[in-house]
Amino acid sequence: PSNLPAPKGERYVLIYCYGPTVSVLIEELARYGRRVVIIEDDEDTARRLHEQGLEVVLSRTLDELSLDGIGHAQAIVANGSDQDNAALLLSARDNGFEGPIYALVEDPLHRQPLTNWGATAVDTPVHVLAAALASRASRRIRPTIQAVQQLGEHVGVAELRIHNDSPLAGEILSQAQLRERHGVVVLGQWHNGQFVPRPLADTPLSPGDIIVVIGREPALESLGRLAIPLKRHGPIIIVGFGELGRLVQGMLIDAGERTVTIDSEQNEGVDIVGNALDRDILIQAGVRDASAVVLALSTDSEALFVATMVRECAPNVPLVARVKQTQAVSRLYRVGVDFALSIGQVAGQLLAQHLLGNEYISLEQDLKLVRVGASRLIGNHPLRAGVRERTGCQVVAIERAGEVIVEFADDCRVEEADAVFLAGSQKSIDAYYSHFQTLSSGN
Repeated sequence: PSNLPAPKGERYVLIYCYGPTVSVLIEELARYGRRVVIIEDDEDTARRLHEQGLEVVLSRTLDELSLDGIGHAQAIVANGSDQDNAALLLSARDNGFEGPIYALVEDPLHRQPLTNWGATAVDTPVHVLAAALASRASRRIRPTIQAVQQLGEHVGVAELRIHNDSPLAGEILSQAQLRERHGVVVLGQWHNGQFVPRPLADTPLSPGDIIVVIGREPALESLGRLAIPLKRHGPIIIVGFGELGRLVQGMLIDAGERTVTIDSEQNEGVDIVGNALDRDILIQAGVRDASAVVLALSTDSEALFVATMVRECAPNVPLVARVKQTQAVSRLYRVGVDFALSIGQVAGQLLAQHLLGNEYISLEQDLKLVRVGASRLIGNHPLRAGVRERTGCQVVAIERAGEVIVEFADDCRVEEADAVFLAGSQKSIDAYYSHFQTLSSGN
């Protein structure tokens, strides 16, 4: 149908144009029990989504689409071309829609016009993704994009691969004393491509494992130097020089880094033309002495093969990658990628913060980190309020007056102005809201 659902029953989030950018958001909304309606212009995609049990409105053009009943939508997410997003925005407002409209755009210059025309928020996920990859490749770039790796202004989450020469390699988690010595808490661990949430105290830290930790940015940087002690002075190699590769290079150059670019086609800005699966091409680019390698390739299968080849040539070089489908992250970690991120993860997190009203990071399907208000924990010791016993999630940190507390002394008590950080499954987080949270989760 080219008509929106009749204005009855449960209200819904209206998503214009399906794609990888909104796939994670749709999954997240489903976990929260939110109704989703998708406007799709491709018949095959619409049929596939319908077969998956999603509500779909097929409309090949916006001119065909009737917005009667648009007021029953709870919010709109515009994920088409910048021009179509603008047309939908204006049409929705002209039809009396007063709710929030969140637009995703490719060109940052289009943010202001869409804001002027009534968009509640306008995000550029590809730029956020580029910033995340660049900040992982270069220590000169601070993670300025809050929504990717940070919750609030002071607390961040990092994924750190333990390299062979790291003092952490071979230690037991309890022996490493990461909380006491470095002020970080381990939330999860990747081992042989499998994610283990909240690893036990006797878990070994094996070379090649990736630990997921929470802490203040200086603590994360300090631990990163310990996990990856090698000092490299070569250029940063960017494999794939499309839109994302160009954005990453621009950010790295602005930070004073040297770059070498590899692409299969000769274009302006490409230093080496060739197939990155060719060992000679990687060696010509200087992979063995590179400061880092960024994979900005167009397919996940290509990224998987190139990552394997990079690891054969340079076992210890920091290796970060863009993935198209979130499901490919575990496979890339298995072959040695240090950090992988999809545009769906970036956009999903940005939009979920808008739509769900809380701040969170999905570390994996089985583990989420959420920032909530102190609520009914006020006056209690963070670990003695019965949170874990009643819900299954755990208080892992407290943010207080710009400081992050991960070690809880005997006399530590949650104060009214504190922000509390919880780690657990979606089910356990939901149980926390049911048992403890009586105030808005945003602080």
